[in-house]
Amino acid sequence: MNYYELLFTTITTEDYQQDLLINALGEIGFDTFEELEFGFKAYIPTDDFDEEKLKAQLLPYQEMFTFSYEVTLIPQKNWNEVWESNFEPIEISDKIYVRATFHPAKPEFPYEIVIDPKMAFGTGHHQTTSMMLQLMLENNFEGKKILDMGCGTGILAIMAAKLNAAEITAIDYDPVCFDSTIENSALNHIENIIPLCGSKEVIPNEQYDIIVANINRNILLDQMERYAEVLKPDGEIYFSGFYESPDLDIITDAARTYGLKYIIHKKTNEWVAAKFIK
Repeated sequence: MNYYELLFTTITTEDYQQDLLINALGEIGFDTFEELEFGFKAYIPTDDFDEEKLKAQLLPYQEMFTFSYEVTLIPQKNWNEVWESNFEPIEISDKIYVRATFHPAKPEFPYEIVIDPKMAFGTGHHQTTSMMLQLMLENNFEGKKILDMGCGTGILAIMAAKLNAAEITAIDYDPVCFDSTIENSALNHIENIIPLCGSKEVIPNEQYDIIVANINRNILLDQMERYAEVLKPDGEIYFSGFYESPDLDIITDAARTYGLKYIIHKKTNEWVAAKFIK
């Protein structure tokens, strides 16, 4: 699969303004982002790129701040080279170390996750993934049955396994993410992750103790009813991929209609990860 790389140059007065732009791109098919000193890079499969749709999506932000972009075709054969040149290891709460296969191990960390990113989203660098990992550290996954929606590289599913979850079902609509989850599970010697390719229609008719869903607001709203159906009473659900304002109120109101009660949220810049209980 070939990708387009869009290099955005931004001039903003508030840090969250660039995040708004990234969120808007995520809603129209851009699945990977790399933040730079004066902007960011955004990637989208060539088959999903529609420049007229892009222009329409960017229009509301043109009066808020100044930005421009350049489009470059990235052939598949160059993608791993792009990732390897930019992917640095990260540390989360002094407990989780996320690295690629080409980085040295750090056995002093209680949890080490090895990710071969390829073209799948979810290396832990984005604020939403980091916050979800932090929430997972603070809660009990031992012996629990987990559903990971929009699993990307499988990083949250792998973390659940390292927190001694009994069984994890990891779902993503992108075949690249499906393959990546299988490969990264093997890299981390994880055997209790069940990967599925699809969306809400492939969620098994089972009951889960915990659901983690790091996607975006619109998809969460579309799929939330199905999540509530398969979540056990008193089960926990962790949402991310959206902003505190106005998204958190919208998510909370929708969750309430399905019997999901807001408990707490974390915030980094304007991004949010929130915990709910059924």
